Amino acid sequence: MGRPGRRWLLSCITGFAFAFLWLADPTTSPNNLQVLRKFAFQVSWTTKEILYRLDVGWPNRPEYFTGTTFCVAIDSLSGLVYVAQRGDNIPKVLVFTEDGYFLRSWNYTVDTPHGIFAASTLHEQSVWITDVGSGSYGHTIKKYNSFGDLVQVLGTPGKKGTGLTPLQFDNPAELYVDDTGDIYIVDGDGGLNNRLIKLSQDFMILWLHGERGTGPAKFNIPHSVTVDSAGRVWVADRGNKRIQVFDKDSGEWLGAWNNCFTEEGPSSVRFTPDGKYVIVAQLNLSRVLLVAAPPVGSIGNCSVINTVQLADQVLPHLLDVSGKTGAIYVAEIGAKQVQKYVPVEGYFPSFTHS
Repeated sequence: MGRPGRRWLLSCITGFAFAFLWLADPTTSPNNLQVLRKFAFQVSWTTKEILYRLDVGWPNRPEYFTGTTFCVAIDSLSGLVYVAQRGDNIPKVLVFTEDGYFLRSWNYTVDTPHGIFAASTLHEQSVWITDVGSGSYGHTIKKYNSFGDLVQVLGTPGKKGTGLTPLQFDNPAELYVDDTGDIYIVDGDGGLNNRLIKLSQDFMILWLHGERGTGPAKFNIPHSVTVDSAGRVWVADRGNKRIQVFDKDSGEWLGAWNNCFTEEGPSSVRFTPDGKYVIVAQLNLSRVLLVAAPPVGSIGNCSVINTVQLADQVLPHLLDVSGKTGAIYVAEIGAKQVQKYVPVEGYFPSFTHS
């Protein structure tokens, strides 16, 4: 066995040993032991080098996952992790530290969460949730503070629709808030709408792409959205098995990736803090891809650098990346948990020291 093979084997043995010691802790609940034993170890990598490792000790108290974990958001400025879950008579939003300590939970005005985004500044901690429920708070996008107090509601609560004045949603999937306060919304997780909307910080529509179809700037279940440092908007066009890219300012269509998604479309898209890689989840394949980001001025073709193959039926739905540490947090609706993957030291020197 060569040096890379020995290093890989040693990493596997060491990781398993640490995981075994953690799972042997008698204070951990039996139900979560079963889940973690089933899902945590069945992870394989399709490249010679491992770029991320599973943090099996996150969170410290996984028994707080009492529902189906649909989404996760990282507030890197405050070091907080927000998890939204579905279920009856449970807290819908859980708040952890990035180190894994549980802080609090809240449930006020949250019906059926689908996507979540943390957008904090030095003066304000805010959490946005897309709600696809059919109750009195459904089909809306809501802004909360860190403690769950409702600050703002976009859409018509409890009523789905296609209108723009007033703005209506039908199963809004996710949103992204950039540093200027502008908001990018993908509206249409199987509902009436298949559209990408950009709003100003005072909620005026700046531009819109909104038609179901397979051509450029048309969508079939736009499921996730993010913005890179070069001013490009990336949309996981799940039903069309592609990622579409737009200019942040004008909304101009810049191109699409589809060569990486012949088996299944992307369900989530995010960037690493250095902007070099795109992190993509594929729900039914239970797979997370690390893809090379294209240079400014080019979209090109999708090039997979690394693949994390999770166990069957883990079902990674949406994910987020810490802007401080580069850690990837994956909300898994099959395993009903959020798992954290941390960069292997040395591969991402621009942020592994944090």
